[in-house]
Amino acid sequence: MTRADYCAVLFAALLLPYLYISQWSDDEAGISATIMNGNETTKVSLAHNHTLKVDGALGTSIIKIEDGKIRFVASPCLGKQCIHSGWLAHAGEFAACLPNRISVAVLGEAARFDSIIF
Repeated sequence: MTRADYCAVLFAALLLPYLYISQWSDDEAGISATIMNGNETTKVSLAHNHTLKVDGALGTSIIKIEDGKIRFVASPCLGKQCIHSGWLAHAGEFAACLPNRISVAVLGEAARFDSIIF
């Protein structure tokens, strides 16, 4: 490696912590959440602890709101990816039970991501 290569590697190593701090910190706490069920959309506050039962294409999903966070607790789907996504607390976070056609998105004053591609 030449001296220029070492300088480039050093610059990249010093730039990475700055990018990590500036892009992935200061997550805004969610204020409310949107629960989408087929064509229906319901907005709920994250300020009050409660449990919701939402009917979907396969059956009833149970969604729990606690301490400013929201999550799927139970769902009739096979893979249970919606349950494994865990607690959602920051603006822009999203979980979905695709077989049951129910999704949850946390809302805040500013979203964390512009778009997400899987």
